[in-house]
Amino acid sequence: MNLVTIAFKSMKHRLVPSLLTSLSVALGVALMVAVLILNTVVTKMFQETGSGYDLVVGPQGSATQLILSTIYHIDNPIENLPWRYYQEWQEDPRVKYAIPFNMGDTTEVGNFPIVGTTPQYFITEYAPDKKFRVGKNENGLRGTWDAVIGSEVAKRNGWKQGTKFKMIHAGQDDHVHEEEFTVQGVLAPTGTPNDRTAFVHIDGFFMMSDHSKPVRDAIKMEAQFFRETEEQVTERHKKDIDEILRHEGESDDEHAHHNHGPTPDIQKEVTSILLVLEGTSLQRANRALIIQGELREGRRSQAANPVQIMARLITNLVGNIRLAFLYMTSLIIVVSGIGIFVSIYNSMSDRKREIAVMRALGARRTTVFSLILMESVLLCLLGGIFGLLFGHAIVFVAAPIIEARSGLLIESLAFTPVELIVIPILVVMASLVGFLPGLTAYQSDVAEGLQS
Repeated sequence: MNLVTIAFKSMKHRLVPSLLTSLSVALGVALMVAVLILNTVVTKMFQETGSGYDLVVGPQGSATQLILSTIYHIDNPIENLPWRYYQEWQEDPRVKYAIPFNMGDTTEVGNFPIVGTTPQYFITEYAPDKKFRVGKNENGLRGTWDAVIGSEVAKRNGWKQGTKFKMIHAGQDDHVHEEEFTVQGVLAPTGTPNDRTAFVHIDGFFMMSDHSKPVRDAIKMEAQFFRETEEQVTERHKKDIDEILRHEGESDDEHAHHNHGPTPDIQKEVTSILLVLEGTSLQRANRALIIQGELREGRRSQAANPVQIMARLITNLVGNIRLAFLYMTSLIIVVSGIGIFVSIYNSMSDRKREIAVMRALGARRTTVFSLILMESVLLCLLGGIFGLLFGHAIVFVAAPIIEARSGLLIESLAFTPVELIVIPILVVMASLVGFLPGLTAYQSDVAEGLQS
């Protein structure tokens, strides 16, 4: 009969204490596994979302707010930029794609964020080697009043291709736009904030009531931004401005501009601009740094790298939360180890005769010592294995719930390599825990044990 068999029989003899001590280890390991997997998924989501864009250009202000509002749709936009500024980026030879973003409104049903953009957004990689899939329509935004919705929007609202919807004006819960957009496509799940967003054609976005800037305000804004006189701006857009002023008193209806065709460029604004630069990865990185420096000097706008901003946020915020959870679960495992130590050590007085009989039958001191260590290791290993299984069971059950509540896609059978170090750590801990009881057994007196 080998040591493992004897150790199992000894654990079976003390079944309830053995199960309880293994269960405490299993719970600690399960919590640790769940935390590791969820942290890995969340970190991956933050790192990948927006990593397909080299820079996000927006008004001066907080770079973090710019990224959170543009890429993650979880903060308010800072301000707006003139449409002419977006056109300049389109013509910049360093820029491969310049994609305008207009935000602030929400869907009337479900209160999902609205983004006004161009079809280019859906044929550009949102992360390395990852492109949007919009069903049969390649881009979905072909017409002025077309829309593409995220998978979570479709699921929650029950919308599908052909559904018409209205939206609420930014910051005004009681102001519902009369214009309607028609869903032309539903994005395949991406595991990013895009799943919880409704995208509309930017031309339609501009043509909605209160979305085009009053011409006099637009002239003043553009003049200040480009450091020109209002006369210069007026001369630049003379044809459009004359046409706007000609129709200005035509009707009191706030939608009068809707009947006069597309919105003139002078009245257009963008919340932010996504830039994909030309060249290799190294060239793009260098160009991004140069552009950021140029904008800092000009002080008209700012350019932020999504990956850098989110890496800093993850390190300072998410990283600390992760460490707190890992410390907590590690403490649970340590407490479980102490429980195993107490259980085995307290059982030593009841096992004196058992150990003495083994010694009398020829068992060496090292054999008795190894038996106690083996029992400690088996208790930890069994708890660790069940903990790993239980941790993955938690993730398996929690994944659809988290997806339904947050839109965050979590692979039900997700695995993180860090799990591989759990078992070796448990073996080391079990060896330390079992050392003192094993030493007690090693030093036990045979004659005294037989008399007890």
